[in-house]
Amino acid sequence: GSLFQSVMSSDDRRAKGAHYTSEANILRALNPLFLDELNDEIDTIQRLPAYDAAALKAKNKQFIALQNRCAKLQFLDPACGCGNFLVVAYAKLRQVETRIFGYLFPDKKGADKQTELGKLPRVSVHQFHGIEYDDSAAHIARLALILSEQQCNLHLEGHLQLFTAPLPLAAMPPIRHANALETPWAKKDTVYDFIIGNPPFVGSKMMSEQQRNEIKTIFDNKGGSGILDYVTGWYVLAAQYMQANPHTQTAFVSTNSITQGEQVGVLWKMLFDDYKIKINFAHQTFKWHNEASGVAAVHCVIIAFAAFTKNNKTIFEYPNINKEPLARKNIKNINSYLLSGKSVVIATRHKPITDVSAMSFGNMPLDGGNLLMTDEEKDVILKKEPLLERFIKPLVSAHEFLNGKKRWCFWLIDAQPTELKKSPELMRRIKAVKEFREASVAPSTRKFAETPQTFRDKNNPKNFILIPSTSSENRKYIPFGFFDKGEISHNSCHTVPNGDLFLFGNLTSAMHMAWVKYVCGRLKSDFRYSKDIVYNNYPFPTDVTAAKRAKVSSLAQAVLDLRAKYQKGEVTIAGEIGFGEGYTTASLADLYHALTMPQDLLKAHLALDKAVEQCYRKEAFKSDTERVEFLFERYEGLV
Repeated sequence: GSLFQSVMSSDDRRAKGAHYTSEANILRALNPLFLDELNDEIDTIQRLPAYDAAALKAKNKQFIALQNRCAKLQFLDPACGCGNFLVVAYAKLRQVETRIFGYLFPDKKGADKQTELGKLPRVSVHQFHGIEYDDSAAHIARLALILSEQQCNLHLEGHLQLFTAPLPLAAMPPIRHANALETPWAKKDTVYDFIIGNPPFVGSKMMSEQQRNEIKTIFDNKGGSGILDYVTGWYVLAAQYMQANPHTQTAFVSTNSITQGEQVGVLWKMLFDDYKIKINFAHQTFKWHNEASGVAAVHCVIIAFAAFTKNNKTIFEYPNINKEPLARKNIKNINSYLLSGKSVVIATRHKPITDVSAMSFGNMPLDGGNLLMTDEEKDVILKKEPLLERFIKPLVSAHEFLNGKKRWCFWLIDAQPTELKKSPELMRRIKAVKEFREASVAPSTRKFAETPQTFRDKNNPKNFILIPSTSSENRKYIPFGFFDKGEISHNSCHTVPNGDLFLFGNLTSAMHMAWVKYVCGRLKSDFRYSKDIVYNNYPFPTDVTAAKRAKVSSLAQAVLDLRAKYQKGEVTIAGEIGFGEGYTTASLADLYHALTMPQDLLKAHLALDKAVEQCYRKEAFKSDTERVEFLFERYEGLV
């Protein structure tokens, strides 16, 4: 599978979502799905006493029953690729059977043991079914299972010192060459016990027209289906299969996008409400690894679900997404965000759920760049036409805000027609804007050609909190801004007009960041902040005393003051103060990177975090998981 992926072009691999799973990641799904249970059952039987022949016979009877059960299990990988999931599942089930055989006949030797070999192996490659769109990959999957069978036979021969049958090339495993989203999964006389695999990793914006139509058909063109990733089709078809076969269980490796942002409200609402699906264990976000060259830079989750619920569910958490997880056991319910809690789905909301100022988008210029200028361009313009200074305002986009750069714009809301006509520079630029908008294929753009002297949006509050729409995952906190000097916000940001320091402190806190990490969508792995999903659904603290509000506001101002000193070059990380040789300004991108954040700025944020948390409860929160699970409870109370 890794070799097959390596020889594919990057475009072909991306179009097919072909990212083959390593054995380590496969076992993260298979062990809790069925292997742990089978091995635990072997251990339980082995601990039974065998003090006489009758007890030994009863004990062996249980081993034989377990072996027979293993030989009847049926598996389906409906996007099997080169068969990695099926091969590992087959090999591990054979290991279980070999353990059973070793306990059944520990003392038999030679001919007696060879006679018993007729009872092994009962587990067959014909229990492992696959559906694969690529014919070449399907051939490799069949061959991989055959080779795996021979490897398992050789292992059995070495383990039990027995002769095994030669490579059985005549019996080909049941791998179908077909499109799994258009082919019935059910087969006559076969009911799958487990559906497993890693369906294609193709994002909603990267899908072909055919793939998009397949998803719309599966979701019956329901509202929001156009934003769904390709993998969601496999989730729905698995849910449909499990409705008809309630004992079947499914475990898929997926990109973590299906547990974030708007997709949750479409996919999981359907799975929970229409198909009564329950999540029985889950791996939260981890970094994808496999053996192929050019490995996909994606973040994955593993979700095991069924039409029935299991007691004592498990959530595997990753404090470090590149390392092994920590298992939280005895969970009563796992929700669509892979957290402990009720099966709540956070959908689009157009107004804040609590009594806070509304959030809006920044201003879209829609000007072809003709109303914008750099520092150098501004200086040249003002030398020629100094009276234009009153129309030039700083433009704050996410890039400039985070990286300490400047850009300017003509803000002509209050300009009189006579003032515009007197300026050759303004007339040239306004004409270019009009031509740009008139040439657009979008009717919504062409209509703004009637007002070429202004941005599409005209929001300019006296003060506002600014939130970059996209922010790096390498930040403990998203750098939020607080502006009150006539700056113009760009549409690459969200803004909260007339926001105060108390609101700013809440937004830039660890509580809000925990909510962002679990609820917002992602652009690659970066945070993609959303007004209607993240902000409007956030359960801000209510009934806060004046003293607590004042403390949060004071500490929020302290954060702003300290980072302003770094931005102006007034302080170094060592705490030295002054303007001199060697003192340079620091951007917010520098200050908030996980590896370069100054300790005093971090301490200022931690103090603010504590003050914000005390607006919710007296007890300190121990982790982001605890914070966000608390916030989900608050959210449930509000809705």
